[in-house]
Amino acid sequence: MHVTRAGLFSQLLNQISRVEFASLVAKHGAERGAKGFTCYMQLTAMLFCHLARAESLREICYGLRSCGGKLRHLGLAKAPARSTLSYANQRRPPGLYRDLFLTMLDRLRARADFLPHKHRFRFKNPLFSLDATVISLSLKAFPWADYNRTKGGIKVHVVLDHADYLPRCACVGDVKKHDVQYARGLRLPPGSIVALDKGYLDLGMFSRWNAEGLYFVTPQKRDLLVEVIQSNPVAADGTIIKDEVVKFSGELGRIRYPERLRRIELEVDDRQGGRRRLVLLTNHFGLAAATIAEIYKERWQIELFFKALKQNLTLRNFVGSTPNALEIQIWTALITMLLLKWLHYMSQCRWSLSTLAATLRLNLFTYRDLQDFLDDPWKPPPEPDPPMQLSITW
Repeated sequence: MHVTRAGLFSQLLNQISRVEFASLVAKHGAERGAKGFTCYMQLTAMLFCHLARAESLREICYGLRSCGGKLRHLGLAKAPARSTLSYANQRRPPGLYRDLFLTMLDRLRARADFLPHKHRFRFKNPLFSLDATVISLSLKAFPWADYNRTKGGIKVHVVLDHADYLPRCACVGDVKKHDVQYARGLRLPPGSIVALDKGYLDLGMFSRWNAEGLYFVTPQKRDLLVEVIQSNPVAADGTIIKDEVVKFSGELGRIRYPERLRRIELEVDDRQGGRRRLVLLTNHFGLAAATIAEIYKERWQIELFFKALKQNLTLRNFVGSTPNALEIQIWTALITMLLLKWLHYMSQCRWSLSTLAATLRLNLFTYRDLQDFLDDPWKPPPEPDPPMQLSITW
């Protein structure tokens, strides 16, 4: 039986186009002044950091060095030194890895056999969720990342596409910057439905979205005054309490959003096991009130994405303390998550993403066909081929 002469990590790196990556390196001028340590070597080291859950530069460099001759399958002549990798993370542009993430995402989405291309709802509008997560940082190690007297952090904004549960776009930003400032720069296809939290509520932005043909679903803030224009009938035994057509009655609301809105009041479960009322605002009048409620409930998928990102990759311990190094580690984490999602979709084995990441971590340099590993990870490795030398009969 044929034995694969490349490890799983090497086969995984083959999903990254070297031609695309080289063009991005030239675009950003990322290797200007480099002395032998290429951006591809840096990318390989940082992907190893996330896949192997290495928590320091020492673990990355010594972990690669312990692999010996297997490094040549990764395109590395030798393992990088700690000072070399640290210097590259401090100096090289994070935009290189941001563009690599977006380029890989577009290329893999274009493949018919990679990702599903439709969400679980019957309507044909593209469905997105917008949210942000804060990555907590120690103020002693990251004094530049403070946003109050006792805490430090950096924020990652993501627009999640519910067709494949992968980001449509992402942004790494300052915690002190308000979420709305990021949302104002979004450009989504006309007809899209965006579910977002009340932290992104901005009436001027919603008015522009309405003019561009975008739909939004968001909770209503208590200080927004509305007047009821029309009440739609609702089921007596359902969770929907009210389905109304409203307009803002406050002076500022009428100026910033003069159009009509739909106000849906429903009952949902709270974290204490009881029931509470939730009021949603949307500019979509064609869908049923229960469907609007399900759209906002589906926003929970972006929370699951953030949870998987933090639990399976190295985002609790950082291998550099500068803003540049931190941003590179976050973008390479998103690239690693994209590769793990690709493996998860290609696998025939019914396992969770966390189990896949943990099993792959223990077999990064195992010589085995990647697809066979994904389909049957518990299958014993194949026997090596018999020697080709013929026996001599005396």
